[in-house]
Amino acid sequence: MKENKYEDNTFFDQYSQMARSIQGLKGAGEWHVLKKMLPDFKGKQVLDLGCGFGWHCRYAADKGAKSVLGIDISEKMINEAKKKNNSPCIKYECVAIEDFDYPPLTFDIVISSLAFHYAESFDDICQKVHRTLAADGKFVFSVEHPVFTAFGNQDWFYAQDGSPLHWPVDNYFREGKRNANFLGENVIKYHKTLTTYINGLLSSGFNIQELREPEPDNAMLRTMPEMRDELRRPIFLIISAGKR
Repeated sequence: MKENKYEDNTFFDQYSQMARSIQGLKGAGEWHVLKKMLPDFKGKQVLDLGCGFGWHCRYAADKGAKSVLGIDISEKMINEAKKKNNSPCIKYECVAIEDFDYPPLTFDIVISSLAFHYAESFDDICQKVHRTLAADGKFVFSVEHPVFTAFGNQDWFYAQDGSPLHWPVDNYFREGKRNANFLGENVIKYHKTLTTYINGLLSSGFNIQELREPEPDNAMLRTMPEMRDELRRPIFLIISAGKR
C-alpha cells in the first residue's frame, strides 16, 4: 500500500508551515537551479507528477502552457492547490503517481518536484512517462539526492554541544525502503542510487540533457545562516531529459 502521510492532520499542518509551502517557489532552496532547467512552456500540454500545492503548475500556466494537469495522492494537497494556485488552464486530480493512466502521446512536458523518492520503482515511472510524452517531449524532475537518502534517518551525527559533525552515508547500494525522520514524523521513502536514476532514463528511451546538484543561492545563505550546512552535502538531484 502506498503511504499517504500528508492526509495526517498533524503532519500536514507541519508541512504547511515550511518556507516552500508559504512562500511558494521562492521558498524552495533548489528553485533557482530548477527554473533554469525547465523548457519553454508556451502552448504546451504539461503534466505535474506529485504536484503538492500546485506551485509548479501555476508557474507553467503563467509561462503560457496550453493546459496543465497536476496529480497528487493527497486530497489535502489537491484542495490546497485549488485554493492557492487555481487557473482556467489548470486541472487537479487526486491519484497516486503509480496509478495514473498515462495516456499515450498526450503531454509535451512532464515535471515532478521531490516526489519520486516516495515511489518504489523509478523504472516503472520512466516507462510510463516515456509513453505519455509526445514526440520530442521533455521530462524534468527533482528528487532527494542519493547521498541524502542512503543512510535512511536523514539527520546529522551531532557533537555533544549539538552542532552537526557529519552526514552519515551507509548502505548506499542497498536500495529500497527507508524510515526517514521528516518534520518530526516517521515517513517511508525509497532510496535509489544515481545509477538507477540515470540508467532508468536511458533504458526507457530518454536522452539526458542536464544533471545538477543545486546548492543554496547566496540570497538564501544571507537570510538563513542555518542553510550553510547545506553546502556540506547534496540534498537535491535535478535531471532534465528528452524523449528519443
